[in-house]
Amino acid sequence: MAELSTFATSQNILGESPFWHKDRESIFWVDVEEGILHEQKLSSESPTIWEVGKKIAVILSAKGNEVLLGSQDGIGRFNLVTKEWKLEVPILVDVETQRCNDGGFDSMGNVWIGSMDVQVKDGLGSLYRIAANGESSKVLENLTIPNGLVFSLDHKRMYFIDTPTRTVKAYFVDSTGEITFDKQAVRIPESMGMPDGMIIDADGMLWIALYGGAAVGRWNPSNGQLLETIAIPALHVTSCCFASEALDELIVTSARENMTEAQLAMYPQSGNVFRIKGIGVNGVKMLSHTPSTTFFL
Repeated sequence: MAELSTFATSQNILGESPFWHKDRESIFWVDVEEGILHEQKLSSESPTIWEVGKKIAVILSAKGNEVLLGSQDGIGRFNLVTKEWKLEVPILVDVETQRCNDGGFDSMGNVWIGSMDVQVKDGLGSLYRIAANGESSKVLENLTIPNGLVFSLDHKRMYFIDTPTRTVKAYFVDSTGEITFDKQAVRIPESMGMPDGMIIDADGMLWIALYGGAAVGRWNPSNGQLLETIAIPALHVTSCCFASEALDELIVTSARENMTEAQLAMYPQSGNVFRIKGIGVNGVKMLSHTPSTTFFL
């Protein structure tokens, strides 16, 4: 039976992108709007905090003392020791109106990352594919909030969310990284909130954070069936990742943004990070940890 506890009382405005760093035995996550990078060991109750100095939305990879981040101006490295930021791949032309959002690696070492309007205007977002040499290609456009990008266990499909559509779309991915629409894999009922971050487990099932839904749900992308939900004591659940040596725990981030005083009173733990043990399934190693996907690190 799933056992939930509060991992970090971070009270983030927009907590996002939890990331399990196996070598450091710790969890990283970001507060997007505040430009803060957090780290906390699984065995600890006190985080370390770095101010990156810009909006950061996604942790793509980490190695040693460097973390690869998607920021308001593109993809770059942040050094945990020197606290220096180095932009590697500029993506967005107008950093005042746009920023990166969710993203991840594929099995070929490409980074896929979305962009969005900072005021969340419809249709101004895009999805980019960036090769290890830094070459960037726009893959999808007319998006609003690109989110929850993961690849199937056989690497032949990409699952992708544009949050306002409340759907997970499946795309075929060929050996060159080109995509072709396959199907609508999952539809999130309006009563469950909006789909945000997404991960895939060792059974090929999708775990989706439900913004406004106070829960994480597990869906079968083959038939769209909802398999289970785990309630989270935060209204806006933003993302999740598998953690621990066996990848048998779930770490969940949340946000305090866009909440009324009444909602904050009902969900006072909004903005915190949560840990769930006993989920009964294992995760899969993130593709950014495989030898073939070095990408700057």
